[in-house]
Amino acid sequence: MPARSFASKQITTMKKISIIGAGLVGSLLALYLNKRGYKVTLHERRPDMRKVKIPAGRSINLALSDRGWRGLQGVGIDDAIRKIGIPMTHRTMHSVDGKITTQPYGKDGQGIYAVSRGILNCTLLDLAEKGGVEIHFNQRCTGLTLASGEMHFENSESHQKTTFASDLIFGADGAFAASRLQLQLSTEQFNYSQSYLQHGYKELMFVAKADGSHQLEKNALHIWPRGGYMLIALPNLDGTFTVTLFFPLKGNPSFESLHNKQEVKTFFQKVFPDAVPLLHDLEEDFFHNSTGSLVTVKCAPWSFDNKVVLIGDAAHAIVPFYGQGMNCGFEDCSVLNDLLNQYADDWQKVIPEYERMRKPAADAIGELAVDNFIEMRDLVGKPEFLLRKKIEGWFSTKHPDKWIPLYTMVTFSHIPYHEAQARGKRQDAIMNEIMKMADIENIWNSSVVEKKIIDLLK
Repeated sequence: MPARSFASKQITTMKKISIIGAGLVGSLLALYLNKRGYKVTLHERRPDMRKVKIPAGRSINLALSDRGWRGLQGVGIDDAIRKIGIPMTHRTMHSVDGKITTQPYGKDGQGIYAVSRGILNCTLLDLAEKGGVEIHFNQRCTGLTLASGEMHFENSESHQKTTFASDLIFGADGAFAASRLQLQLSTEQFNYSQSYLQHGYKELMFVAKADGSHQLEKNALHIWPRGGYMLIALPNLDGTFTVTLFFPLKGNPSFESLHNKQEVKTFFQKVFPDAVPLLHDLEEDFFHNSTGSLVTVKCAPWSFDNKVVLIGDAAHAIVPFYGQGMNCGFEDCSVLNDLLNQYADDWQKVIPEYERMRKPAADAIGELAVDNFIEMRDLVGKPEFLLRKKIEGWFSTKHPDKWIPLYTMVTFSHIPYHEAQARGKRQDAIMNEIMKMADIENIWNSSVVEKKIIDLLK
């Protein structure tokens, strides 16, 4: 679905907008608002990532899908970004004994794109700056004066303190947002929850071949599911793969239980034997690269007096197992722009409607992402799971008006996440009944199965 055009009228009632956080969502939002004629400033806690090296082990490759592409299309940069991405059309599962199975993500021609977080963020910053957005780096937000729209910062290098005022402030400063904390401290009946998985993640790397090509099939997301934990790998343009270990923080095995390089080497050789020869300096990277946490954040309200608004992870941080964190944040931006078109930039109407539309969607994808973690680490390599997905794909192809697989609704459509979640639950209950049918392995694509699904849908 194409993004709606920008309103052409000159902005008069509100000209100055500040965004706290110059990550992916903050940078894209700046592009949208700048194109609408607002004077936009970005304030970022970190130094300019275009001038400093991104710390190893904290980059997690992104999986761009339809919602994210629509966000980029809305500011006319989707074609440029597609050139720096690698399409992944299917999952490839690696078992301990070396057996490989595959599962397509969607129909022929559908895929998600592996994109470097750093390259994408730098591209967005370049475009924002070129368009006239003012960007301030090394600015740590120390507080907000909500009533007056003032933001207080401290320079992380010089420790100089500054104050900026804006007509409207967006908090796009991530899962541990200072902007959200200020709302929490200043707003009565502010609801907030954060829940951590008992797993963390650590990034590693598969090296490229000597000629710069990939050592594994590059148009796939590779998974080593091991029941309770997993390894995944996403391709990079330079022939490497960004590899992420999702692993328990405590227990046996866990990050806590691997004490030295020999234990790490022995564990990987036992559990991920086909991955070990591909890894770059496994033991060194394992202890050098930091261990990240996996958190889901829910909160409400997302705004204060139509003067401060949360967006992206600041409003709804999710774990990465549906590949929708960035896509959801980009969809925030495109939905907001649609509402500005609909209400002719009347922010008094836009902000409440934005929150009404996006809050249930964000809660739903947060829950779906946790569910998908269990699916990816425990189920994707099992014959019953693969058969289940094959039946869904077969029936959906025959009856696209009756059945859209949940993954397709989330990844390759613009159906609101909460609507997709509700439809997915109903379909899951139906598939539970189908999988109980006698000899389902041999009759899975028969008229008997087709009729039963249709009857259960009534």
